[in-house]
Amino acid sequence: MGILKVNDLSKSFGIEELFHGVSFEVTRGDKVGFVGANGAGKSTLMRCLMGLDEYDGGHIQFDTADTVGYLEQETSFGDWPLYEELRQSFSDILHLAEEKAKLESKIEQAADDAVMESLMEEYSKIVDQFERLDGYDYESRIRRIAYGLGFTDEDFKKNVGHFSGGQKTRICLAKALLREPDFLFLDEPTNHLDIEMIEWLEDFLKSYKGGVLLISHDRFFLDRVATRIIELENKTVIDYTGNYTRFTRVKEDRRAALESAYEKQQVHIKNTEEYIRKYKAGIKSKQARGREKQLNRLERILLPPNSIGFNYFSFNPPAECAQRVAELEEVSMTFGQQDIFKKLSLLIRNGDGVALVGPNGAGKTTLLRLLIGELESPTGRVKIGSRVKIGYYSQQHEGLNEANRLIDELLFEYGITEEQARRYLGSFLFYGDDVYKIIGSLSGGEKSRLAFLKLMLTGANFLILDEPTNHLDIPAKEAVEEALMAFPGTFITVSHDRYFLDKVTNCTCELSAGILTEYNGNYSYYHEKKLFAAKEASEIAAELAAENAARQARAKKTMKAEEVSSSAAFAKNNKAAKNNRPQVMSTDKRNDLIQRCEAEIAMLEMELKGLDYQMNDAAVQADPLKSQEIANAYTKKEAELTMKYDVWSGLTSEE
Repeated sequence: MGILKVNDLSKSFGIEELFHGVSFEVTRGDKVGFVGANGAGKSTLMRCLMGLDEYDGGHIQFDTADTVGYLEQETSFGDWPLYEELRQSFSDILHLAEEKAKLESKIEQAADDAVMESLMEEYSKIVDQFERLDGYDYESRIRRIAYGLGFTDEDFKKNVGHFSGGQKTRICLAKALLREPDFLFLDEPTNHLDIEMIEWLEDFLKSYKGGVLLISHDRFFLDRVATRIIELENKTVIDYTGNYTRFTRVKEDRRAALESAYEKQQVHIKNTEEYIRKYKAGIKSKQARGREKQLNRLERILLPPNSIGFNYFSFNPPAECAQRVAELEEVSMTFGQQDIFKKLSLLIRNGDGVALVGPNGAGKTTLLRLLIGELESPTGRVKIGSRVKIGYYSQQHEGLNEANRLIDELLFEYGITEEQARRYLGSFLFYGDDVYKIIGSLSGGEKSRLAFLKLMLTGANFLILDEPTNHLDIPAKEAVEEALMAFPGTFITVSHDRYFLDKVTNCTCELSAGILTEYNGNYSYYHEKKLFAAKEASEIAAELAAENAARQARAKKTMKAEEVSSSAAFAKNNKAAKNNRPQVMSTDKRNDLIQRCEAEIAMLEMELKGLDYQMNDAAVQADPLKSQEIANAYTKKEAELTMKYDVWSGLTSEE
């Protein structure tokens, strides 16, 4: 149980072969990343595994007891709230719950012992099945996964039909994860997720007990989740152990070894052919014919096509500009009654590669639109440096003429030769007859590549990029990365692609809850800083908790001592009362109690700050149980502080 076997699978569309000889296994606990260029057949292969598409040859073997979850990019939903849509994933558990409730009602009303015994036996079977399916846990599972994917309690009440396309994709992902099946098949699971949600999904999948087969172009995600990589290339698959980074390293090593063997074989072929030509008609003709037969039987080494490297220096270099490329000084933006951010400031210097990160809806694209002048801030100002020429890459690709052929788009707009146009297009993976395609017929990824190429040809020295790697497969992303790494100007980019950000940026700005925080490093540096800050906050909270426990122990010890003292004082006061000599607290004693009370107030205020920091931590907010626990502790500590202030007030008001 818990093994998927694929043996010699093949699939064609008409006369065009999509893949052949596909063989691999996925066992329980495997996390397999499935990679390859767009159009290679990854999604079709996954649909064949699911039984949604037919295949031409080979075998797919599952255990009949295994359950499979599949992330569908498009599906139909019921006409009901989100919570009910997610509950329907547990229809078998809901049915058992109904049966259990009916039997409980019948048992209450049963008067005959024989009937009661029969009902109890049936009830025991239903309860046993209900518990085996974790029937008591399904609601907490719904909330844990929905919260992790960014849904709120308010979202639970909304009709599913009212959600956006990206939100519906997240609903599909939630439904695939809810039942925790033996095998999960995920096709681009990080689409429409912001970085925090992707990190939650990474942690979920890393601890997942079943087998996972996922198609993804998110290399950072593959690095963190995958334990194996299967590449679909040249119409077949090669299996690699390890994550994406190890796969690229091993693939490069194999390529280098293959090229070395190819070169040696070519030398051998050349020398043999020369020998045959030289001696075929002479005294060594017999040996020459023997070598010719050997050469004909020789299995030739074939090199896979190698991508054309990007050469920035074939482009026109952008003009020099001021050191202070762009400045935002206390800018703000409000939509309706909602403040997106207030009085943000940012300086972008010449040569910087700035990553702008933060949760969806934080205002990242809005900030880019302020920079290009599409929006105007009611406060502060936006200042663009002298000789700065802006190039803007938007997700809508408004600058493309849909009726043009690719090559005409470059020839007409930039006045270059056909040879130059072909070279530029080749740098962005448009080869051969691709250059004659009509732009309107291109896929989303192809349009993205063309739009980025045009941006590089504008001569802009300050690029403003809104999700430049969206819809791109891995080879196309690598082309964009090479272009940006070779670009001598300045750029700022919004992206959820952490691998891309690590390679091309040197500064990271986080926009979250209306606050912009700058980190002087790439995404990994920023992430490590955030983890360190969270760890530091956790350690502070632990220290505060330890100090609080020690303080409470001291307080108990003091209270016992004071109880003994109070008993003696009570006896003394009684005696004094009899002698008509009333006793009052001494000034020194009161001052001592006031100082002790003020110290305790300071400690409580520190503890409240620590709890407040934890409540605002994104990781805590993603865990509703932990969030509630900290909120309860905060309320309790706040009440304790109020009482302590009352004691302090009473002591300081005494005369």
